[in-house]
Amino acid sequence: MPDSGEHTFDSHGGLVVTNLASDIALTAQDVLVFVARVQRAQFDVDAATGIDIISALETAKCACVAAQAVVTDAVAITISNERKERGKPKPQWRRGIASQIGLARRESPHRGGTHLGLARALVHEMPHTMARLRAGDLNEWRAMILVRETACLTAEDRGTIDERLCADPATLAGAGDRKIEGRARSLANQLDAASQVKRRAKAYSNRRTSTRPAPDSMCSFTTLASMERAVGMWATLRRDADTIINAGGETRTRDQIMADLVFERITGVSAAAGSPVTVNVVLPDTALLSGNAGSAHLQGYGDIPSDVAQKLVREALDSETRVALRRLYANPETGALTAMESKSRTFPTALARLIDVRDRTCRTPWCDAPIRHHDHIVPHAAGGRTTAENGAGLCAACNYAKEGEGWKARPERTGRRELHKYGVMTPTGHTYISTASGVSVIEHYTSQIENGIVFDIGVVA
Repeated sequence: MPDSGEHTFDSHGGLVVTNLASDIALTAQDVLVFVARVQRAQFDVDAATGIDIISALETAKCACVAAQAVVTDAVAITISNERKERGKPKPQWRRGIASQIGLARRESPHRGGTHLGLARALVHEMPHTMARLRAGDLNEWRAMILVRETACLTAEDRGTIDERLCADPATLAGAGDRKIEGRARSLANQLDAASQVKRRAKAYSNRRTSTRPAPDSMCSFTTLASMERAVGMWATLRRDADTIINAGGETRTRDQIMADLVFERITGVSAAAGSPVTVNVVLPDTALLSGNAGSAHLQGYGDIPSDVAQKLVREALDSETRVALRRLYANPETGALTAMESKSRTFPTALARLIDVRDRTCRTPWCDAPIRHHDHIVPHAAGGRTTAENGAGLCAACNYAKEGEGWKARPERTGRRELHKYGVMTPTGHTYISTASGVSVIEHYTSQIENGIVFDIGVVA
């Protein structure tokens, strides 16, 4: 097995990675010195030299990913062993570690868990893949593909595929993503076909739908389903779209008709009739009343041009749709929302709605998952009040991680004219600041308060 290095902690708690082959200790400061050299570098080169530099930097990226994997695994082992030695229950040994990894990498807790799983596989079960990554022959995504496609196998079978594909650098030389995925999957089928059946069953249990913003005020609606169901849905939509086209008098394209059919069959109404559920749109009152240009926010999507928001409101008013208006107050310079206070332990509806509009998505830095919990930043049991200042919208994963041992959070003292902030402190003592998004304001609007209008658009019951 290729040497993956040893890892210890210095007297100040800093992780030191030592390569056994060269006995060179690497600290965070050493890495930052190299980064500073790259940041200050000037590149006035010919094309051939430039290509060499690009290639060398790509190799450096891959080597850094390999080093990150070693350190990630070391951190996870150190934290879990320390908890084990203190007699903590086994379910707590690894709690919150993925969130710490995600924060350190400026990514969500979910992605942190993915990187943690990759690190474990590379360090303990796939030494040849690790060697190819360290040498720059594989990038992080292609290493991830190999780890993913062997996840259901035994350690022995995974090691076999690791050796067959990555022991010799020439085996995957020039191979793209699909080729690597195909070869790994083929070998997995040969070694353990039953594991692939198990994997399919597990994958089917993860079927879901999701949305993702697209350019120009569009949005992708995605359904993850079994291949036969997905193909069947697509074939049915295409067949019915062709029937509409063949009937004559249709100006829409096949793709447009198929998209409209999806909406109609899910909602039960015509695509021209508008949305049958509540949609929250936040826009400045000046944009609504005077038609000033600016930006609005559509909950569940993100920022949209104010004229698009105005069109949504007009269309709702012109149809048999109930439109409710609710004023929000924000500072015209910063967009900071006004706070409210409640004596309740849980966040009442109005206060929870304000937090949803203010935070938009999970407030953990780099996590943009939907808000599922309204959390007390300082726990209620520790005297934390049920206020907008002490409240934050979090996804379920981040809220559960925050409740783990060693995690702390505190609101940052801000004025009414400032955006809401709070600090998250991880068990390792690192602090990350979360800052809320501001409500869009119009620069020339000089009132002491900005009247943001929230439209709840939904069908009449």
